[in-house]
Amino acid sequence: MTALPIEVLTQRAQSRPESTAFVFQEDVWTYRRLAQESERVARGLAASGVKAGDRVVLHMTNRPEMLVAYYACFRLGAIAAPLRTAFRFAELAPMLQRLQPALYIGEASLYPNVAAVDAAILPREKRVVLDDADGAHATQSWETLKRSAQADLPTPASNEPAVMINTSGSTGQPKFVVHTQDTLAATTHLLCKHFGLSADDAVVSPLQLAHGSGLFCSLSFVQSGVPFIMLQSADPDMVLDNIERYRATWLFGFPYQYAGMLEAQQAKPRDVSSLRVCLTGADACPVELQKRFTEVFKAPLYNVWGATEVAGQLTFGLQPGPVIRITEDAQIRLVDENGADVAHGEIGELLIRGKNVFVGYWNDEAATTQSLKNGWYHTGDLMRRGEGDELWFVSRKKDIIIRGGTNISPAEIEEALVGCHPAVEEAGAVGKPDPVLGQRVFAFVKLAAGAKESVVATEILQNVAGRLAPYKVPEGLRVIDALPRNALSKVDRRALERMIGEDANAGARSEAGLSRASVEPPARRVAQKR
Repeated sequence: MTALPIEVLTQRAQSRPESTAFVFQEDVWTYRRLAQESERVARGLAASGVKAGDRVVLHMTNRPEMLVAYYACFRLGAIAAPLRTAFRFAELAPMLQRLQPALYIGEASLYPNVAAVDAAILPREKRVVLDDADGAHATQSWETLKRSAQADLPTPASNEPAVMINTSGSTGQPKFVVHTQDTLAATTHLLCKHFGLSADDAVVSPLQLAHGSGLFCSLSFVQSGVPFIMLQSADPDMVLDNIERYRATWLFGFPYQYAGMLEAQQAKPRDVSSLRVCLTGADACPVELQKRFTEVFKAPLYNVWGATEVAGQLTFGLQPGPVIRITEDAQIRLVDENGADVAHGEIGELLIRGKNVFVGYWNDEAATTQSLKNGWYHTGDLMRRGEGDELWFVSRKKDIIIRGGTNISPAEIEEALVGCHPAVEEAGAVGKPDPVLGQRVFAFVKLAAGAKESVVATEILQNVAGRLAPYKVPEGLRVIDALPRNALSKVDRRALERMIGEDANAGARSEAGLSRASVEPPARRVAQKR
């Protein structure tokens, strides 16, 4: 039987008490310290009236207290409900109203975003704020919580909700993805098995604990006994400095973070020769970025797939491109619109089944029924089988661009844009509404510092035309300072679509008599393909 996360921590604290679990800002946390602090907080939660099944909101950037609070909730049987640090009051207030938390634990820098929440939803005495040294927020302190110890704690049920991780909310109000300790145990078991980490490794991880990726990976690091460097942010210089200082062998991140690291390393080289494997997820990583990063860092950059709802059955690919690998014990299917399995090499939606699949969306039966059917999780990702155990990502089902009845993958367009010109650092492609064709391809690019936009924009469109079929070539291109991202750090395609809509509205106003300069989008001009 797979050990539960809290059981794994207890075992580590008994067998290797003084071994390093993680390092945060040069502060070393041993397994003994992590276990003891988690136990104290669990007893403090109980003394504060928190019971099994109650929601405990965690509102923090990466820091030791965040991981301690997770384990404390596991120990007590409370449900940890992390809130995304990018959200503001307008997003957080309705989420807190839905959660009706028994306790809120946050940090002083983020607390102003929830301070005005009605006391009927979040009573003052149920608010714990870290780093509130002068008591400005008039809330309970973390130290007070730990001192309020209760003697006895129950043994929680492993099949009851343990965490509720909210989605980015790009298609409406955020959903709460529910995992139990059982599903978390299955997830960490698979990650440990297929990643192959050992106590001889050292991991640098800027992945946020408020996200599924950060939580799953951190729990798997503890289970595999590998020490990790917990970073508060993904600042490229901070990541590189820590790789050099701790001789890290593994690195986790997102494509745009690796692009930033590549630029920072070229500006100020560090000794990163210890790196063996670098993994990237969330978005498909452009091949050109993978090749450039591998050349500079002398360590391969591979794609890996996971979702808040499920992770572990698919492991990282072993070549450049949006490719991952199917593990020997994975239960997956690729199906068409009618739910029938597609032929080898054909594109289909990825379905996954296993003990690590989430149990549903909290208080959302309709969404749960739509995503979980006969035990299969419908991921919404379109993929095709390749050679051997390879699985190639094509696109999110909802992101497919349909031009004249033909499906076009945004990921393919973005790959071509990044590879067609050395000045292109990142790209995003979406469908622009068209009365005749339904949609036309429109693209956004972020250029390297110093690139001359007036020259480069035209060159990009000319170059990319040699890489794509004519119907896939972007029919409009805009240079922007940064691609918008959602709370999961993925490119926010809905935001890009809104930017196109704003252009259309601006054009209509211009025709109505306003000067063009007064309505030009601040994100810079659009270069149109001839």
